[in-house]
Amino acid sequence: MPGIDECLLEAMTVNGARGAAVIEWTSGLALGMVGEVRDEDPEATAAETAELARMAAEQRAFAALGPGSGKSGADPDEADGEPAVEDVIVTTRTCYHLLRFVDTAFDSGVFFYLWLDRREGNLALARIRLRDMCGRLALI
Repeated sequence: MPGIDECLLEAMTVNGARGAAVIEWTSGLALGMVGEVRDEDPEATAAETAELARMAAEQRAFAALGPGSGKSGADPDEADGEPAVEDVIVTTRTCYHLLRFVDTAFDSGVFFYLWLDRREGNLALARIRLRDMCGRLALI
């Protein structure tokens, strides 16, 4: 199983990749980062991205629906302390920002952040690649 550094380097092979990071979303601490960062401030990038991830993960509006009820219900993932949200996608006129929550063996919220140039990247393919990378990522 690849570690953080290997997954970050693999993420940079995605068409249009400008930067990637693995971030702990409750503290905003970057566990690893590669490529470009906005305004040359990696700590601010990690903290601001973590704030977006935390807001999405903690909002009941994004909770999974209960089976067949059509209403919000108890989600098995939430019972384990994992966010019900799988990923968050933000698009701008020039970029795609993908945040994918990673399952961990320890009690912490971690997500993978991938920043893509919109002209060169393919959002659907990047999302599939990111899902696969996160599934193999070994956090020890």
